[in-house]
Amino acid sequence: MSEGLREFYVAPYRRTFARAQRDEDDLFRMLVMSEMLGVPNPASYYTAELLPVLYDSFHDWHRRMGMERSPLEEYRCC
Repeated sequence: MSEGLREFYVAPYRRTFARAQRDEDDLFRMLVMSEMLGVPNPASYYTAELLPVLYDSFHDWHRRMGMERSPLEEYRCC
């Protein structure tokens, strides 16, 4: 019963939820990579550990942000 109700209320907004999640992920990625993009980041010591995790999806991110090529000189993905 609860699964059916959840589907009833969530189904119309599934695309909206997915877009909101993607926007949140993009903001997180920008905060983690801000030091590499030239933006001062006071938490760069802590976010540096997350960079290897984000490299796999970096290409999709910079294409979604409207950049044809990687903005990072030391990391070329295309």
